[in-house]
Parts: sequence; structure tokens; C-alpha cells
Amino acid sequence: MSAELVARVVAARVSEHAGARELATLLGVPASTIGAVLRRAGLPHLADIDRLTGEVVRGRRHSGLRYEHRAPGSLLHVDVKKLGKIPPGGGWRVHGRSEQVRGRGLGWDYVHVAVDDHTRLAYAEVLPNERGSTCAAFLHRAVAWFRAHGVTIRRVLTDNAKAYRVGTDWIAVCAALQITRRFIKPGCPWTNGKAERFNRTLQNRWAYRYPWTGNDQRTAALDTFLNHYNTVRGHDALGGHPPITRLAA
Repeated sequence: MSAELVARVVAARVSEHAGARELATLLGVPASTIGAVLRRAGLPHLADIDRLTGEVVRGRRHSGLRYEHRAPGSLLHVDVKKLGKIPPGGGWRVHGRSEQVRGRGLGWDYVHVAVDDHTRLAYAEVLPNERGSTCAAFLHRAVAWFRAHGVTIRRVLTDNAKAYRVGTDWIAVCAALQITRRFIKPGCPWTNGKAERFNRTLQNRWAYRYPWTGNDQRTAALDTFLNHYNTVRGHDALGGHPPITRLAA
């Protein structure tokens, strides 16, 4: 390997905080080559670093065992991620940490996400709240989006929030679409792991990746992120291929 290639790989790892498969898509270099460069350079494993800053942190190693439903649409993971709104002109990432740009009192964006268990295809919307009617309307649009991609949703998995457990709107939409409701075991959020993992990628690769100068700017960039996630970005659980390839197969 040339010194130039090694420098490109190391620079991309330091700037992107990404794994070998994702860097392979970015650089057009085989993942095995990138892995060899990273090992020789002595760079830490992704599990040992903060994905936003790149700093080495102590973390718990998780099992490599994964469960997966056999067919697209067999199970849809749904969750909501709260993000603090960005003040006009940008927050501390633009102006530095100070009380004037903390953005306190601006409220929250509620990012509703839906991830197909088999393909990892993801759909998301930024909505003003997480009330039952809002969650139900989101599910209706998400199911329509997956149907447009040839996926029929049969089950949906959520946490035990009231909007999902006893919300009349949610129950009505699930009944109308003939979707079976499933819930995680209380106190075990990892049961909804596909959505939880997607939320982390959502933060690292969209919400906190750039120094946004306004809330509308960040929201407008969500569709671009989703398109890249679904059609370009390599996924470890899919052998380094993007989710859309699993659907095509």
C-alpha cells in the first residue's frame, strides 16, 4: 500500500469516526484493505471511542449475536428521539459554549423513526410532539412509504409509552392496517435495538455532525441523510452493503 493511500484512510477514519465498511464506500477501497491500515496504524476500535469527538472512552463490549426476522415487513421497530432545537444563527457548535447560545427554552424536535428488522430500511420524520395522534399519523405514513418500496408491514414493535400501549389512535391505525402490536419488555430498551441503534447513527451522522446555523436547516437535511443511509452507506450487519440491497435481493 502506498503512503498516500494509508494517509487517506487514516485521515478519513479520524474525520468520519466510521468503520471499515463505511469507509470502503466513501473511499472506493476494499474494506479488508482499510481494516489492515487501521490495525497497522494502531487506531482504537469504534466501540472504544466517542463517535462524535473521536476520543477514547471506556465502554462495555456487547455480544456480536444478532437476531433478525426472515422477511421484509415481518417486524417494524418504531421509536421517538428527542433533540433540542437549534437557536437562530446556530448554537454552541458555531459560537462556542456560552449562556447566550445554549438554546434553552426553545423546546424539542421529536424525530419519529421506523426501521424494518430484516432490511434495516429506515424512515423518519421530525414532528412537533409525541402525542398519540401524532404517533398514529406517523405510522400511517411510514407504512405507506414501506409499501411504496414493496414491503408490507405485519408487526410493529414499540416501547411501553401510553401513546403506543393504550392510545386509541395508535390502536385504530394498527387495526385498520392489520398490523399486530408488539411491546418491549419493561426496562429492556435493547429489545427495540434496531431503532435504538439507528437513533445513534441519526445523531452521529445527521443531528450533531455539522455546525447547523438553524433548526430548519437541520430538519431540511434529514431526507438527504436518509437517502444516503438507505442506498449508499454500508451496514455491518448486511455485509457492508446498504439496506436497499437487502430489499432488492
